[in-house]
Amino acid sequence: MPMTDPHARVTHEVQLRFYAELNDFLPGDRRQRDFRYHFSGTPSVKDTIEAIGVPHTEVDVILVNGKSVDFSHLLRGGERVAIYPMFERYDVSPLTRLRPAPLRESRFVVDVHLGTLARNLRLLGFDTIWERDLADEAIIEIALRDHRIILTRDKGILKNGRVSHGYWLRATDPSEQLAEVIRALDLARSIEPYTRCMECNGVLEVIGRRQAARSVPLQVFLVYRRFKRCTSCGRTYWRGSHLKRLDRIVEQARASGRPGPPDESPTRREYRVRG
Repeated sequence: MPMTDPHARVTHEVQLRFYAELNDFLPGDRRQRDFRYHFSGTPSVKDTIEAIGVPHTEVDVILVNGKSVDFSHLLRGGERVAIYPMFERYDVSPLTRLRPAPLRESRFVVDVHLGTLARNLRLLGFDTIWERDLADEAIIEIALRDHRIILTRDKGILKNGRVSHGYWLRATDPSEQLAEVIRALDLARSIEPYTRCMECNGVLEVIGRRQAARSVPLQVFLVYRRFKRCTSCGRTYWRGSHLKRLDRIVEQARASGRPGPPDESPTRREYRVRG
């Protein structure tokens, strides 16, 4: 009679299917298809999804054998699990929505590798925290404290159970990253360009020429009439030679969030900076 090892781990199997952009996190042989996943014990569906490589912040609806469940649902083997991202065009009110309600104001904390994206978001008027040496734990603390959305290329940050609002960027090019964020978070209507300091994220306020006289070169003072100053770092801004380049960034950001051609009459309020 064969002996059974009492310490042997029993392996179970489930059938999984990820939909839409969640496939971005999967290897090629698991994309857009059902696949089998083996496990032992009774892990939660959240732990299983993240073990496969998909951050929980990207998931909005999970169906187990056709029934909507939350992240704490335990898998026992034999189930079919379907995992969906945000539903934006369909009424899914009978289902258990796993994503928290969107934040009332879109504010961001950006990881250390996305400095250009942070500056461009500030250009568009979005409150965006970025520092060169922010560790992952510091990013999470800032997000929790200030109710900010984490933007990152690091999936590990978004797998932290404390994170509620975050987005993993697929694009690697900064201009494409900006368009991706605008589209994914539906931000086009919230763009208020040239209202924040691109260097420190402070709010810009209009100042008179006399106030600007001591902080700008004489030739700038003689040519320009409109100035702004950062209320945080004191940098002075004026309309300068970078107008066309920055306006182009604003136009492309607005266009990325809506169908049709870009706005032909953009707000032209670029200011050049002097520390």
